[in-house]
Amino acid sequence: MKKQLKKTSSFFYVFLSFGVFFSHVAVKAQSYMGTAMDNYAGIHSVIYNPANVFDSPFRTDINLVSFSSYLGNDFISVSLSDVAAGNFEFDESTHRYPSNSNHFFTNIDVLGPSFMFNVGDKQSFGFTTRVRGLFNLNNIDGTVYEGIDDGFDMEEDLNFEFENLNTTAHLYAEIGITYGRELLKTQDQFLKGGITLKYLSGAGGLFFKSDKINGDFNSTTNTLTTQGTVNYGSTPGFDFDSPQFDNRQGGFGADLGVVYEYRPRMLDGTVQGKRIQQYKFKGALAITDIGSINYANSESTTYDLNATIDADEFENKSTEEVLDDNYSSLTTTVKQKINLPTALQLMADYYIGNRWYVGLQSSLSLRNASKGYTNTTINTTTLVPRWESKFLSVYSPIGVRQYGGFAWGFGFRAGPLTIGSGSMLTNLFKKESKNLDIHLGLKIPLYKKITSANTGKTATN
Repeated sequence: MKKQLKKTSSFFYVFLSFGVFFSHVAVKAQSYMGTAMDNYAGIHSVIYNPANVFDSPFRTDINLVSFSSYLGNDFISVSLSDVAAGNFEFDESTHRYPSNSNHFFTNIDVLGPSFMFNVGDKQSFGFTTRVRGLFNLNNIDGTVYEGIDDGFDMEEDLNFEFENLNTTAHLYAEIGITYGRELLKTQDQFLKGGITLKYLSGAGGLFFKSDKINGDFNSTTNTLTTQGTVNYGSTPGFDFDSPQFDNRQGGFGADLGVVYEYRPRMLDGTVQGKRIQQYKFKGALAITDIGSINYANSESTTYDLNATIDADEFENKSTEEVLDDNYSSLTTTVKQKINLPTALQLMADYYIGNRWYVGLQSSLSLRNASKGYTNTTINTTTLVPRWESKFLSVYSPIGVRQYGGFAWGFGFRAGPLTIGSGSMLTNLFKKESKNLDIHLGLKIPLYKKITSANTGKTATN
């Protein structure tokens, strides 16, 4: 256990010190940001709402491999110009913004071989494979972190109080089967629904939790006095430095969704090479990532922090070494449940005309980050103006992100290739960044043909 904690310590140090640079290089509420609004997104839109598997412009959509990464924080910003110029120096190229409740987060999402296909006129199926890595650090006092990082080399006294401090890192794979079908269809109204059932294969995770810690640093005596407890542990055999799926533990999850479309008429007529657009307005609602994984035989250590120690302990030791050397502890074997980042997905899309659309998408976490032992999505609201056609779509998401503020990005789909970022343009124009993200994908789209209700002619979708 102590070996694992030491490795965990190095991970936290690297993340807190350099995480912003790699940050945003992901969301599920933040995966493939912007592209999921595209009517030609295919299997990528299914991970936001399983109802999207039905009534797509594809006979079959086959994903070969896709990657989305989003990582950020509200504590530290990085000078992107220094990074680009190769002149990155941590002290000179970063600025810190400590508060009594800072947050760090990461979401890495790899969509493996996946596909969707139609069965008859009123139902469709999908199959997805994914590997996901999630990290949340909630409610850490940035000033205290700076003190720990600097070995409490400060001349002023410091009083602090942590509430609901917690960290959860989790790596798992999932296999999903999606079913979607028509629920209602009239002359101008359309409703479809879908469900994805998932088998989860957990590689494991790390967790840290404290409901409350009070502390005082005395600069005269150079001592640190604390009160409270912390719980720290990991799932069996999990090594963050080299994660493996050798000791997998299973679980189950689900996504549920519905999509409504207002279809006053066929808007674009029948033109060879164009999709016959059917809706003027589309609204969608989904709940994603319902479920959890239970890890039997996990190790959990509880530290009693009611003590006064020499602050010099932090100069040459990791945080975990300080805990082990100065505080009493009790290690137990537990069955640890790690919750998935359950989220509410809301979407509205309006067809302007001439292949132009404007969409609004919100992802809202349904997990309470303060309770710990769970990953959470970062609440986001994104406006997505776009132009789309069969072989090409261009989109520019403009969003507001919890802890990250304003973000403006750009992306495109060109046949089988999709590349984009929800913060690319913001980071080009800003001197510093607390967030970065990117997504890319390669797939094989097989389009279907649609017969116009107006003319009876066939158009390639």
